[in-house]
Amino acid sequence: MSSLHYQTKMASQHFLSSICLLLLITLNSFPLEAFADKPSTKLYIVYLGERRHEDPDLVTASHHDLLSSLLGSMEEAMNSIVYSYRHGFSGFAAMLTESLADQIAELPEVISVKPSRSVPIHTTRSWEFLGLNYNQHQPTGLLRQSNFGDGVIIGFVDTGIWPESRSFDDHGYGPVPSRWKGICQTGELFSIHSCNRKIIGARWYAGGIDPSLLAGEYKSPRDSQGHGTHTASTAAGSFVSNVSFHGLGSGTARGGAPRARLAIYKACWVGVGCLDATVLKAIDDAIHDGVDILSLSLGGQLNPYYASIHAAAKGIPVVFAGGNDGPVPQTIANDLPWVITVAASSIDRSFPTALTFGDNQASGQSLFYGSKHDGSIELMDGGSCSAESINCTNVAGKIVLCDDGEPPARAVAADGYLQDVAKRLNEAKAAGVIVARPPLGLLSTCQVLCVNVDRGRRAIILAYVASSSSPVVRVSPASNILGSEVMAPRVAAFSSRGPSVLFPELIKPDITAPGATILAAVRDSYEFLSGTSMACPHVSGVAALLKAVHPHWSPAAIKSALVTTARTTTANGFPIEANGGVRKLADPFDFGGGQIDPNRASDPGLIYDVDPKDYFKYFHCSDDALGSCDLVDHHLYHLNLPSISIPDLKTCVTVFRTVTNVGDTNSTYMAVVKSPSGVKVTVEPSLLQFNCTQKVHTFMVEFTSLQMVQGGFTFGSLTWVDGGKHSVRIPLAVRVIVQDEFSDTS
Repeated sequence: MSSLHYQTKMASQHFLSSICLLLLITLNSFPLEAFADKPSTKLYIVYLGERRHEDPDLVTASHHDLLSSLLGSMEEAMNSIVYSYRHGFSGFAAMLTESLADQIAELPEVISVKPSRSVPIHTTRSWEFLGLNYNQHQPTGLLRQSNFGDGVIIGFVDTGIWPESRSFDDHGYGPVPSRWKGICQTGELFSIHSCNRKIIGARWYAGGIDPSLLAGEYKSPRDSQGHGTHTASTAAGSFVSNVSFHGLGSGTARGGAPRARLAIYKACWVGVGCLDATVLKAIDDAIHDGVDILSLSLGGQLNPYYASIHAAAKGIPVVFAGGNDGPVPQTIANDLPWVITVAASSIDRSFPTALTFGDNQASGQSLFYGSKHDGSIELMDGGSCSAESINCTNVAGKIVLCDDGEPPARAVAADGYLQDVAKRLNEAKAAGVIVARPPLGLLSTCQVLCVNVDRGRRAIILAYVASSSSPVVRVSPASNILGSEVMAPRVAAFSSRGPSVLFPELIKPDITAPGATILAAVRDSYEFLSGTSMACPHVSGVAALLKAVHPHWSPAAIKSALVTTARTTTANGFPIEANGGVRKLADPFDFGGGQIDPNRASDPGLIYDVDPKDYFKYFHCSDDALGSCDLVDHHLYHLNLPSISIPDLKTCVTVFRTVTNVGDTNSTYMAVVKSPSGVKVTVEPSLLQFNCTQKVHTFMVEFTSLQMVQGGFTFGSLTWVDGGKHSVRIPLAVRVIVQDEFSDTS
């Protein structure tokens, strides 16, 4: 489950320490021993499938009965159960010994029993960049059609919320929707008055967590870390004027659906991450409460993942962060067919920082806004800036040039390097650091002044240091550059990449959205953060707008509209690139269908819809539920998804897709195919005609190998065009294989 996978910026020392702790958790998922005084027990999740009773109390009673039949005591059963999942599905989380968990797994009514793991949590410009413009609060396009998302309820499973933030002001809001069935759960520094007509509900979940691990946390929905506040304000924050980070990124802050309502589910904790058990209970409650959209900026892989399929079956689109382990292939997280998995990209804003070396000038990137170090400062070469070299050198009062060496496989590690160096330099009383590195697209605020420069500049700076008896540098405060001068979007280096390890017959991520250096609310201020955690709420906000305009669209229809209308080029018409150790053209395993385009998504022309029953068929053919599988051919590429991935093409594979017309009643679409290299793609029929009685068409797509060479994935697309405003594009990914045992899945 992903994500606070990766983030930049903290304004206070407390916030920095919280982020660093979560970055460490991001790299390691681990089982949590819930009670130190019961070393023989730990938290397990027991999944029983669909509910057998409509009454939630009867569902919970059945859980007690099941466990008491093995423990021999109803009281012991009730004390062992931490959470009863009784709204969207049936199951429970309980403190169990390993042997008892094994016994439960053998019961015929039990589908699975798994330990609860811990997973990490993974703006003033980004919405205008996506085309959701307004002028003096006069919306255009999808914002106007949806009335800013008014009436839609977005549920956030995250670290909670800071209710006093101006982004959650409810001035001008109408009554809470009458269909809302949630609560405002009180707790530490969170009263009933912390909820309002904007934050209409809040819950928190600490069951199964050792209380000692929650020291310093608010035992309430209040957000001590800032991550949940940032994501909620990004998706649905109210209008707040004159927002900036010390003058950088100044403008009006707002969410994508600024009139949507917020439902908060605090299931993630600093120092703990997000327990599977708490996340499942949060989703179960959200289904009951009546949310319209679920947004989860969480990392890793939610295990077990059945809660999200039940939410989708109830008509709730589920949006997940894709993870921050890029640019390494096969790192994508939350790669399930029924959810929307989001990659992160940049926006058309940069913060150039002028560096003056004697009589020479260079430019870097930073979030430097001026400090006590104004003026020329002594410059020195620190090499790799290892702990040993810093400790053995007098760096006090100086700016140190550092080279981060060979770029690490994961971009988040590169930022970890910068934070470590900044911490060491701060302890040594250095004035700042200039880091020479490849184009990762990462900006951080450090404990000292820190500026990124292109690695190619390092040799020029070193030549100046060598030629001067007293080298100095003057660092000017960063400036704001917006618009066409900045090549955007680019897929962020930290954004996790496909193909999926678990499901190579899926193209994941599904979509990319702004997630690099995003300004939004954090506690009582506004900060820049980066990560797929920040991209996820951009998609959640757009999904809320679509739900307002098309309330009867299924989660699959909303996902289809987003994917098939996404853009693969920049505003200047250039192909979208992906940052990394080496910049390259982005492909579907970097950005799915492409960059989200909200206004086009509101009128996609055709949609690829999926009956939730089909998801369940494939779900029952995966993991430990194979006993209930009734599909002869359970290849996931047969699901009616807005993408096709064939990871094992030997000679020929045929798949079928069905599209539903949601555009002009009388319309004709023609297929335009861009075949992956080495593959012939045939579409039949290649012409689809719709009218008042013919609203749905099924077509065949045949993939034929043109080579007998074991290869990697190659990419293409299938686009249905009506000759006018609609261009309905799905990505294709195909890997030709010669022998099954070949293990390369690149």
